[in-house]
Amino acid sequence: MRFMNGKAGRRAAAAGLAGVAALALTACSSGSADPAASASGGSEAPAAAADYGDLTVQLSWIKNEEFSGEFFADSKGYYTDAGFSSVDLVPGPSTGAAELLSGTADVALSDAVSIGSAVASEQAPLKIIGTTYQKNPFTVLSLADGGDIKTVQDMVGKKIGVQDSNTALFEALLAANGLTDKDVEIVPVQYDPAPLTNGEVDGFIAYLTNEAITVQAAGYDTVNLPFADNGLPFVAETVTVTDQSIADNRDALKAFLVAEIKGWTDAVNDPAEGARLAYEEYGKDLELNSDNSIAGATAQAEDLVVSDETAANGLFTISDDLQAATLASLKGAGIDLQASDLFDMSLLDEVYAEHPELVAYAG
Repeated sequence: MRFMNGKAGRRAAAAGLAGVAALALTACSSGSADPAASASGGSEAPAAAADYGDLTVQLSWIKNEEFSGEFFADSKGYYTDAGFSSVDLVPGPSTGAAELLSGTADVALSDAVSIGSAVASEQAPLKIIGTTYQKNPFTVLSLADGGDIKTVQDMVGKKIGVQDSNTALFEALLAANGLTDKDVEIVPVQYDPAPLTNGEVDGFIAYLTNEAITVQAAGYDTVNLPFADNGLPFVAETVTVTDQSIADNRDALKAFLVAEIKGWTDAVNDPAEGARLAYEEYGKDLELNSDNSIAGATAQAEDLVVSDETAANGLFTISDDLQAATLASLKGAGIDLQASDLFDMSLLDEVYAEHPELVAYAG
């Protein structure tokens, strides 16, 4: 997958990061990492509240229930409490890498394969600092009376509908299972699963919490081939930023993570309200189906966002074991990286050290 205008464009963007990577994210030198902290000493004035200005977040998808945690953080004032004047949630679809490198976004919600591919092939100066989904939500969706793709081998010779932004992901799935694009017929599609339901393709790259639900709800007998169970157990909806932003805006990024943890704590404990925020407010113009939104929000809250490791360590954490599993799945797809090339968990470690109460997200 290409970002910018090839390697030269990427390098030019990377060279200019000092001037543009923090286009909207500007941490004031007088701000405190903890806005509620007071200066020590009886005669000193309280420390000034942090003022981080405006923040732009590139979402990986449209404003549906996948971002209910962000909707909670915005609507309940967690971003404001953290010190941001505003947080602009920009809808996708997008992997976010190009926006981060060009400076048009400060944070991107993406996935390990897309970011890992950019880091490995183009030396993109990007790091994952946390993840919403502990489990990869992608699936090859098919119909029981159509492609009926239950195993990877069932894909051989079949037409698979693949969106442009998901091409690297699908090729990674093939590579991880010893196949290539010569073993299947890749059909370019958009994000509407109509090509699947009308028989144009045998399989369709989808989300377990989105199209897999909506197609079944429309009355079709569906079959799923989850990426996570077939060689690609990588993290997704990753919180990704530039190396330059980590260096220059560390306190602001930590404040953002605090607001995110609070927002997703609400989303885990009240998925129906998170879905309502999507279909009635933030995604109102999309005319989302309320039942499907609730089903998606519930599925992600129960199956993707939380795990035994988040219960022990808090939301957004990526344990050493999960990092290793992610890197192994990338290596199987020809993306060879070390943990330090892709992940920087030090900011989240500091957040939980400073705010240990945030670990206990379960209501």
